[in-house]
Amino acid sequence: MPKRSLGQVFLVDKNIQRKIINFCGFVSEDYILEIGAGRGELSQLIAETGAKLFALEIDDVLFKELKYRLNLFKNVKLIKRDILKFNIRRYFNNITDKKIRVIGNIPYYITTSIILHLIKYRDKIQDIFLTVQKEFARRITSTAGSSSYGAISCYIQYYTEPQILFYIKNRSFWPNPQIDSCFLRFKFKENYPLSINEEKKLFKIIRTAFSQRRKALKNSLKKIVPSYKLEEFFRKTNISPQIRPEDLSLKDFISILKI
Repeated sequence: MPKRSLGQVFLVDKNIQRKIINFCGFVSEDYILEIGAGRGELSQLIAETGAKLFALEIDDVLFKELKYRLNLFKNVKLIKRDILKFNIRRYFNNITDKKIRVIGNIPYYITTSIILHLIKYRDKIQDIFLTVQKEFARRITSTAGSSSYGAISCYIQYYTEPQILFYIKNRSFWPNPQIDSCFLRFKFKENYPLSINEEKKLFKIIRTAFSQRRKALKNSLKKIVPSYKLEEFFRKTNISPQIRPEDLSLKDFISILKI
């Protein structure tokens, strides 16, 4: 039985399982990290591509089931580890110089934590494929002007290009979640416009702005951005000082920092 304490929801629709693997396009030269391998249905399909699969699972019962199911595949390594405590860089630096690819039908309640954890290892990851709740997917792929657009949208879009590949009905899972899901791809960008210190300042500006999203930007940022910089930003961009944060693009926020 699925364990609620671990947020276990199994993808049981065979057609969706095959559709996921087709969208990922895994090949034998790939190194794949699977988060929450569960009962191993996706794991087996990945293994059949010939890719080198490293399957994470922390549930004792499921780990034993995975051993039995994947025993004949020489290209599979099972790892009993929590993804949030797993040092991807340290582990894979000893295995390959190539960037790895990540896939997971992950617990919804820690979706954000997992994505933020994976972003820390962006130098070692080529792309990420995740099953997430539909509302969350819309939030992180939304752009300026949308009511679902927020600080997490900006953060994830700074580092990656998130794309909804297709929607998955709740009946494709067991037990059935209350809402539908999405299959998402996160492709890491090649270059980032800011230094690490500048990134920290940028995300502070973004968090502060969205923590007071009902306020005009000139008021929400006045404590952390000098007034002359804000005035210069509004003048150069011809943007109204009364604009609210949800109407500013990520590029606009970067412009505030750069002035």
